[in-house]
Amino acid sequence: MRLRTPRRLRVPLALCGAALLVLVGPPLLTTGDGDDTGTRIPGLRFMVPNTPGGGYDITARTAAKNAEDAGLSHNIEVFNLPGAGGTVGLSRLVGEHGNGRLAMSMGLGVVGAVRSNDAPKSLADTTPVARLTEEQDVVVVSKDSPYETIDDLVEAWKERPGKMPVGGGSAPGGPDHIAPMLMARAAGIAPKDVNYVPFDGGGELLASILGNKVAFGVSGVGEYLDQIKSGELRLLAVTGPKRVKGLDGPTLKESGYDVDFTNWRGIVAPPGLSDTERDKLIGLVRELHGSKEWRASLKKNGWDDAFLAGDEFGDFLDAQDRRVASVLKELGL
Repeated sequence: MRLRTPRRLRVPLALCGAALLVLVGPPLLTTGDGDDTGTRIPGLRFMVPNTPGGGYDITARTAAKNAEDAGLSHNIEVFNLPGAGGTVGLSRLVGEHGNGRLAMSMGLGVVGAVRSNDAPKSLADTTPVARLTEEQDVVVVSKDSPYETIDDLVEAWKERPGKMPVGGGSAPGGPDHIAPMLMARAAGIAPKDVNYVPFDGGGELLASILGNKVAFGVSGVGEYLDQIKSGELRLLAVTGPKRVKGLDGPTLKESGYDVDFTNWRGIVAPPGLSDTERDKLIGLVRELHGSKEWRASLKKNGWDDAFLAGDEFGDFLDAQDRRVASVLKELGL
């Protein structure tokens, strides 16, 4: 014989069951949206302080997509605010005091642009989040350039340095400016004689290299990896200590030019964040760094892992500012 529950008890029992599900359910479930790791920042925006297609742009869009694919956050907006080597974006960032939903992709180029433009705001005015990557610069020409090797290029360059425009994706003082200046000095060319033409990011520079508007270009390996592999660009050399895996190009050092130079990129946020907001941003980037999605992107783009977070990154930024000032003075620039 089956006992029936009196009708008047059914509703209270149902409510008790629902309450138990509320209490028991959350620890057994994950939202998949970053809430369980404390990384979700609703309305998060990444500012890119140069044009689309440049290194900061690629880094920001890659980081945003990887964070979403890894379930760390959702609907991250990436937008571009180019100008003055990144200092227009920097000024905007500093003006967003206390905004924990804004971050900016940046790197050595912004450090140099602050110096060369005598900008009113510096990276010391921001909240350091993390350094993400390090990469070499590449020395490239168009596929129909008369220069087949780095020696061919340097030989012509030494004969008429002022007549051979050198394109770089950063303002004076940035990595794409410092690298060819170091290269010139190593080749016996006075840096002050170099005809350097700055572009607002590698994306803007690319058209001038392909159209032979500049004799050669210098930019990050990740920006031109596809064009090098497709044959649109001819790789003459890389600026770092070792060859880039998968690319057929010597280092400047092994080619007889004493240059060992690498670039880096990272993320900063506005000043005036609460400890909670700052820790949330750092936590998101730390989780991103550990994800399989980000690891795959490092490999795909030829980036070296250079993760450094929070105050350690802040100390690094201070050291980089001093380094840029020293190198520019040493080069007579």
